[in-house]
Amino acid sequence: MTNLAELDMYLERLCSALGHMDRRTSLKDYCQGLMLPIARKSVEPLAAHIKPMQVRAKHQSLHHFVAKSAWSDNAVLASVRDQVKPLLATDTGHYWIVDDTGFPKKGKHSVGVARQYCGQLGKQDNCQVAVSLSLATELGSIPIAYQLYLPKDWASDPVRRGVAGVPEGIAFATKPEIALEQLRSALASGTPPGVVLADAGYGDETAFRSGITELGMLYAVGIRPATTVWAPGTAPLPPKQWSGRGIRPTRLRREAGNEPVSVKTLALSLPSQAYCPVTWREGSNAALSSRFAALRIRPAHRDYLGTEMRAEEWLLIEWPEGDAEPLKYFLSTAPDDANLEQIVFVTKMRWRIERDYQELKQEFGLGHYEGRGWRGFHHHATLCIAAYGFLTTQRLNHPGVKKNSAGPETPGLPNDYIPRGSRPPVSNCCETTS
Repeated sequence: MTNLAELDMYLERLCSALGHMDRRTSLKDYCQGLMLPIARKSVEPLAAHIKPMQVRAKHQSLHHFVAKSAWSDNAVLASVRDQVKPLLATDTGHYWIVDDTGFPKKGKHSVGVARQYCGQLGKQDNCQVAVSLSLATELGSIPIAYQLYLPKDWASDPVRRGVAGVPEGIAFATKPEIALEQLRSALASGTPPGVVLADAGYGDETAFRSGITELGMLYAVGIRPATTVWAPGTAPLPPKQWSGRGIRPTRLRREAGNEPVSVKTLALSLPSQAYCPVTWREGSNAALSSRFAALRIRPAHRDYLGTEMRAEEWLLIEWPEGDAEPLKYFLSTAPDDANLEQIVFVTKMRWRIERDYQELKQEFGLGHYEGRGWRGFHHHATLCIAAYGFLTTQRLNHPGVKKNSAGPETPGLPNDYIPRGSRPPVSNCCETTS
């Protein structure tokens, strides 16, 4: 059973970000409802368990609060961050984890829904996708930014935008572009700088990596096997000598025998002794380890359009013992004197976002919102993160707290409660009367 005084204090601080006193009860009720061990955490089941004897009235107030009320998601998330951040402090540094998550959806009217890759399903399907940024350390993690990805068809459709309430200032942006804006906003808000971690969906974008460097931060990001680099000891050729006539050549060059290679080709060319076993942390059942190689390279993507060579950085290759080929590839701007164990440890810190999403979905109903609008989608996610933030503070303040022990008790439902949309009970037509 949680310390209810701590929960009330935590939620009171969040309420200060709402702007209006009359929203405080709804925020507290919604967050406490999300902490209950119930199967479905959309608005109506929450209302039924929070106020079993006043379901309709509570449903109306919660629906208005989450779907229509104009409070700031960014302000509430900032309050969550500010309560969790001091508890995450550690001498080993901070990590900023970029990722996205998908929610399978039927139909075409829910905001941002389209046929696209859904990580939850592992394939292309009808879904919504949101991009997030999490602040993490060795001690824990918490999402601090969250935004729906709006596909081009949605972004360019004024009718659907209007119906779903998409703000006028939201234009089409790729997921890496959304993530970069989240990074900029986090820096501007005073969030402690950290190493940016992301999978290949982001790390393969040269503009995303360059944007991180321009912000003054380091990164360790996944890349795809076909990504090209200049192997150690090789580099693009300088511009051709100027003949004295015409425009002076300024672009770097490639030629037969002096070309970049894919990271997979480079990995396969390395001798077996280049790969060393590294253990990076203790898993739930055993220590997590694999074989890795790290070498200094230069990224090569379209450098023939530039005038200066890109800086050297680390290529990290993971090739588990017994596998036919390497499993994963990463680029990192870790210092050139970093050792293999350090690079692996930092790169593997991305696992925390996977746990965040697992618990947000399974324990806090992140994907349970049934509304179709932009505001409701983001308000529900913000409140899920807020509830998860309290669990995170409990874990950090009270080591040993388990995931289902930090929330309030579940009130019972009245015997005559019927969920909306359900058919009322039908009397048995075969009964006989006396």
